[in-house]
Amino acid sequence: MDSAILAEVTRGGITESVHRGIIAVVDAAGRNIAWAGNPTELTFMRSGAKPLQALTVLETGAAERFGLIPEELALMMASHSGEDEHVRIGRQLMSKLGLDETTLQCGTHTPLHKETANRLKAAGQAPGVYHCVCSGKHGGMLAVAKHLGFSVEGYFLPEHPVQRLMLETIADLAGLPVSAIRRGSDGCGVPVFGMPVETMAYMYARWADPSSLETPRQKACYALQEAMIGYPRVIAGTGRFTTHLLQETGRKFLAKDGNEGIFCVGVPEKGWGIVLKIEDGSARAVNPVIIETLRQLDLLTEEEYARLSRQARPELYNYRKETVGEIRPVFRLARQGKDT
Repeated sequence: MDSAILAEVTRGGITESVHRGIIAVVDAAGRNIAWAGNPTELTFMRSGAKPLQALTVLETGAAERFGLIPEELALMMASHSGEDEHVRIGRQLMSKLGLDETTLQCGTHTPLHKETANRLKAAGQAPGVYHCVCSGKHGGMLAVAKHLGFSVEGYFLPEHPVQRLMLETIADLAGLPVSAIRRGSDGCGVPVFGMPVETMAYMYARWADPSSLETPRQKACYALQEAMIGYPRVIAGTGRFTTHLLQETGRKFLAKDGNEGIFCVGVPEKGWGIVLKIEDGSARAVNPVIIETLRQLDLLTEEEYARLSRQARPELYNYRKETVGEIRPVFRLARQGKDT
C-alpha cells in the first residue's frame, strides 16, 4: 500500500515498531476533506459495511413486516462480544422471523467477552451461533429472504438473491457499478466488499448526511443512526472502543470497527465519513489513530478527549504490570488548500 506511518510503538525511549496505514475523510458530495497515505488504495471494508448492508433490511420492508425494533437493528450492525444481552437480542430476532439457530450459518467462536467465555468454559458449554460477532447481520439477511419469499437455504452465498440485493445497495451508495466492487469471503462466510478507502468514507458520509438520497433511503439511514446511537453496547460490547467512543460523545458520531485494522466513522453534523485502514491489520494502533484523527479535525471537545485519553496513547506493560512504553500517533493529516 501507498501508506503513511500513523503510529509508533515505543519501549525504553526508542521506537520499537511502527504501524502504517491510510486515512480518508470525505464529505457527502464526494470531496476529500483530509487524508494520510493514499486514500485511493483498494482494500476490503470488512465489518465496516454492516450498517450499510442493514439498509436493505429496512428498504425492502422486512424490518416493518417483522416488527423489528432499534435494539434488533443495532445487532444487525454489530460486531458484538457475545454477551448475554447480545444473545438475548439474537434469539428475539430469530423468533420474530419464525426461525431457530439452526438456520444461522455465521459459524461459532469463543465470545469476545472474556467473562462470558470463561463462564461457558466453566459450565462445560460450547459457544453457539448467537455468540458469533456476526449473528445479527445474518439475522438481517434471513429477514430479507423470508420477507421477499426467497429460500433461506444458502442465503450467505454470493449468488443468493439477498446477497445480490446487498451488493446493489453497497454499489449504489458508493456511486459505483456493481462490477467495480471487488468481493471476497468474510470471516462469517458472506461476501465482503473491496473498494478504495476514500469510497468507504464517501459511503459513511452519505449515511451520516443522507439528505441527497431518495426519501425511503433517507428514512432507513436515520433509523439506523438512531439504533446505533441508542444502543452502543449492542454495537460492540463491554470494554470495546467502538462502544466507548459512542457512549462518550453522545450523538456526535456513528462508529463501526472491522477486522484487519478497519475503522469507520460517520459525522452527521458535518456530513463527513472517516475511514482508517491499518496496513498490517493490527488492531492495537486503531484506537490512538482514530482519536488523533478526530482531534486534528477539531471534532472532540477537551472534555471528550480527556474521557478517551487512556486509549489515545495506550501504555504498554510488562508481566510485572510496569509501564514500559506506549503506542502514540505520529501523523499529520493533509488537507485541501493547506500545508501537509
